[in-house]
Amino acid sequence: MEQKLGVNEFLTQLLEISHPLESFDMPLLDAHGATLAEDIYAGSRHVLKKGSRIRSTQIGLAASIGLDHLPTRPHPRVVVISAGDDLVEPGNRLQDSEDEFESNSWMLTTAVKEAGAMGYRVHSIPENHEQLKLVIEDQLVRADLVVISGESHDESFDLITSVLNELGEVQTVIPNIENSGRHNFGTIGPDKTPVITLPGDPISAYLSAELFVRPMIRTMLGAVNIHRTILRAQLTENVESPIGTTSLIRASLSQGGQLLVTPLLEQETLATLSDAQGLIAIAADSPGALKDEIVDVMVLERAV
Repeated sequence: MEQKLGVNEFLTQLLEISHPLESFDMPLLDAHGATLAEDIYAGSRHVLKKGSRIRSTQIGLAASIGLDHLPTRPHPRVVVISAGDDLVEPGNRLQDSEDEFESNSWMLTTAVKEAGAMGYRVHSIPENHEQLKLVIEDQLVRADLVVISGESHDESFDLITSVLNELGEVQTVIPNIENSGRHNFGTIGPDKTPVITLPGDPISAYLSAELFVRPMIRTMLGAVNIHRTILRAQLTENVESPIGTTSLIRASLSQGGQLLVTPLLEQETLATLSDAQGLIAIAADSPGALKDEIVDVMVLERAV
């Protein structure tokens, strides 16, 4: 049974199945990019803060006080799978008009790496129930989280759902986001590994990765900040949003007297997603916003 959930309500349920990974001491270079699991002191002086991401400066500081290991929460291991009998690996030839190049697993694998995870892209594209089940079971041995994308409007989503129900307990939900689709989430396998499925549409898949998958990964890392930065910016143009659904409008940022945000043209294209520096967030109860209004913007890339 499907249920429609608000963004925050869905995220809350996802975070309930996402837990910080067990910490252990890692060699300094291996600890780079992971999360510090304990406060670090040099004598009585507090020099490194628990929950912070370990960057080059933290590595240098640790070395300067004689440490060759740091207590860290490791990078979550995230397995990314795309399923669908019309998907073709880039580099191969499309056979007919129904085929399309598989892009989601490439995009999502690199997105989870950007969030701080170790991303493992599954190279084969399962086309039927048995293939998909075998692939998932094979990948569970190295997964702290499984992310699967598949079309919501054809048999791919139903195929994914049926396989996941055999492997564990999942629910189907529709996030209350404009142009989004069905998602599954739950736990599978003997270790109750968290799993989430995203729509096959690349734009919807990426937006869900930002809103839902990234916070799951950041929670597993034990990070202090699990969300993207939200800034207030002045609109340079009017934007519209359907009443009843949350809208995330791809936009560019610029600096005038204050931070300015401009909606990008051709919101339906993947190129627009590639160009976006931020997402204008319009609440479900709002019809949009007018030029010169101040709006919330989730920052994807700060280049202003």
